[in-house]
Amino acid sequence: MTLVAADLFIDKFVSILESEAVSIAGVRDQVDEIKRELVIMKSFLEDDDGGKKAHTEVQKACVASIRDLANDVENIIDEFMHNKYKQQRGGPCPKWLLKTIHFPKNLWYMGQIAKKLKKIAGRIRAIPERNKRYGGAVAVEGKCTSEDIRRWVQNQAESSLYHKENELVGIEDDKKMLMGWVMNNEQHQIVVSVVGMGGSGKTTLVARTFTNEVVKKHFECYAWITVSQSYVIEDLLRRLIKEFHKARREEVSADMNAMCYIELVEILVNYLETKRYLVVLDDVWDILLWERIRLSFPDKQLGSRVMLTTRREDIDSTAGKERCFFSMKAFSSYHNKSCSPELLPLARELVEKCEGLPLAIVALSGLMSSKKSLTDWSEVYNSLNWHLTNNSLLEPMKSILLLSFNDLPYRLKQCFLYCSLFPEDEVIINQRLIKLWIAEGFVEHVKGVTPEEVANSYVMELIFRNMLQERYRECQQACKMHDLMREIAMSIAEKEKFCVVLDGSETMEETGALRLSIQTTNGEIGSRKGMSRLRSFLVFATGVSSFSFSKKFPFDSPLLRVLDLEGVPIDRLPDELTYLFNLKYLNLRKTRIKELPESIRRLSKLQTLDLTIEALPVGISKLLNLRHLVMWHSKSGSEVVGVKLPSSISKMKKLQSLGCIELEGNIIRLIGSMTQLKVLGITNVKERDEKDLCASIQEMKVLSHLHLLVADGEEFLRVDALSSPSSYLDRLYLIGKLEKVPHWFCSLQCLTSLHLHGSRLEEDLRPHIEALPSLLSLCLNDSYVGKELCFSRGFVKLRYLELRNLSLLNKMTIEKQVMPNLEFLGIYRFLGLETLPQGIEHLTKLQGYTFECVSEKFVESI
Repeated sequence: MTLVAADLFIDKFVSILESEAVSIAGVRDQVDEIKRELVIMKSFLEDDDGGKKAHTEVQKACVASIRDLANDVENIIDEFMHNKYKQQRGGPCPKWLLKTIHFPKNLWYMGQIAKKLKKIAGRIRAIPERNKRYGGAVAVEGKCTSEDIRRWVQNQAESSLYHKENELVGIEDDKKMLMGWVMNNEQHQIVVSVVGMGGSGKTTLVARTFTNEVVKKHFECYAWITVSQSYVIEDLLRRLIKEFHKARREEVSADMNAMCYIELVEILVNYLETKRYLVVLDDVWDILLWERIRLSFPDKQLGSRVMLTTRREDIDSTAGKERCFFSMKAFSSYHNKSCSPELLPLARELVEKCEGLPLAIVALSGLMSSKKSLTDWSEVYNSLNWHLTNNSLLEPMKSILLLSFNDLPYRLKQCFLYCSLFPEDEVIINQRLIKLWIAEGFVEHVKGVTPEEVANSYVMELIFRNMLQERYRECQQACKMHDLMREIAMSIAEKEKFCVVLDGSETMEETGALRLSIQTTNGEIGSRKGMSRLRSFLVFATGVSSFSFSKKFPFDSPLLRVLDLEGVPIDRLPDELTYLFNLKYLNLRKTRIKELPESIRRLSKLQTLDLTIEALPVGISKLLNLRHLVMWHSKSGSEVVGVKLPSSISKMKKLQSLGCIELEGNIIRLIGSMTQLKVLGITNVKERDEKDLCASIQEMKVLSHLHLLVADGEEFLRVDALSSPSSYLDRLYLIGKLEKVPHWFCSLQCLTSLHLHGSRLEEDLRPHIEALPSLLSLCLNDSYVGKELCFSRGFVKLRYLELRNLSLLNKMTIEKQVMPNLEFLGIYRFLGLETLPQGIEHLTKLQGYTFECVSEKFVESI
């Protein structure tokens, strides 16, 4: 795992060196040499990544050296850029005079840069020599490579075929369901996929089905093979042939080893086309595998079945359920084999950390079975990160979870590790994560695609791989880390100096980490050393009414790229903030800061500015690299009020997100010229604005998020003059009364989130949106005044449904096969509804619900 951090940095540094080599003219030779070395190191690390080679302790130390060198190169480049920035900032002097004044200093500074780069070049050349001198022959006993882990996992998986039935707990219902699918009367071939993260019990569940005698008798032949990450398609086909013949005690062709892919496929097709067969492909990682191997499984409508187990949802999407048996094992040696009262709270919290992951429950319960006192249990709970790294009883679980991490492309590794900076159980809004990754430089440049689109594909890939769990928060797409995956990510990240999580009292001098997350409950962070190299600084202040930094901390970190203080109760920004020349992301949302200084214009690299504020300084238009300007403030509690814009805002041609802004004066015409906008939020919309507003929105051909709020609750929000919004429209928030459902609703083919607040429609909205093919989230707040609401068809992808303040509603029905993928249902302030929605039992994928401020009769009906 020592490869990770070095691999993460090098690609980025090569691009920095290429872009800045001309600027560092006095040291061009050193830059070119280091650039060539970094390219070679990057290629080596990509080949070496994922455990394709064994790593001795010396080799690991060499890779750690590469990582440190990469960090030093970045520091030198940033130092140079900082010096250049200070010169450009200058003052009232003429430019020719500034150049004259700075020339001797520049010569000296160039000399210093040259010395540093020359020294680093020497250190780079020394690495292979040192590795050659010590590395090749130094093997470490007891250490296993990733290939060893893969073989161990494969052996464990195949041994599931031989577990005794009474050794397995909690899978009986799932087994019956799976057997039902395997042995039903459908004659067409059926492919059943069991999907889940490593350790979720997929293989054990399928093994119990595969080895069942009733199942075996149902099929004429059957075969089980484990695929895993490294496979050769011809070898898999040979193993299938051998397994089929072995089950029927038949001989196989002697020359099979010499056959090519097509010949092996032909043998399988000829063998299976007259038989009802059962095939299990266990541990499938490669999306392309199924396309290559399915040719071997003919469908002659004889009732054949294929079962896959996989960690990736994009291979297929039928997920298995999870069961727990923590108590049975953890308290096996206790009196009455049950938990004592004083241990119960900790036992519950440990089970919650497992989040239904059977492998984790088995491993942790085995570890805790030897712990007898409250002190012992508390020690494990408080140092679970250490135990995951050092306790041999948890090694199997860690190894299986690490396989998923090792399989990530190198760019996704840094993105995944970055998620560990957020607190445990934090549901992270995807858009926030995307902006952070871009600011850190993790997102690769793809021609014709925005960085936000590339970063969003990274989020989806991590979700597909079950590395992140998909969630919704505030009607927005979000994600969270499984608690144990977060613990493992934190241990990797801290070891690799990638990032560290501390509370306000700990020091970070010895960590050397480049990213710091402070998670505090006491409202104060003291001064500390080791901050000058910091790249990201995030603070999460829980239950804190006031907050204070030391005099300059963290504003004396000149290389800082990310400063995230969301929700921290501070009321002013220190003047030193505007000297953070490298800052690209500044999040002051839900703080108490009411205004920004004019000097904010100095943050020339700023890409994201997110804040709760009443007005913007005129100098904001100087931030020409700004991509996301998100601001609002609240009045009278929760009412969202827009922010007034300076007329110069239209100069910001890189701006993609703008909102919420107050509609006044010539702002309508100004935003009409900003056709590059993808996200737009507008408040203070009046009925008379309809024509001009819709004309401006019509010009925004790439608009994906639109948020409109009326000026007065008594006015109508008129948007019918909009002939058709952008075909990319993904999220739509309309806050205000609507006379009727906008005619263009049915054209929103890409819409994933719809939020209507205060619409008070008499017309039934449902027929206009039930067929929208992409709708995932629907929030209706005081938006319908009817007495009945019947979901009779459609909503095929809907996962999140939130209904609030439908005051006249007294009956709600959900018919069968409607909302087949709904995962969350929220019902709030429904005093007229006296029973649960009829047909709620049809929501078979429902994972959570909230019923708040409902009638007593509604509660009784539950």
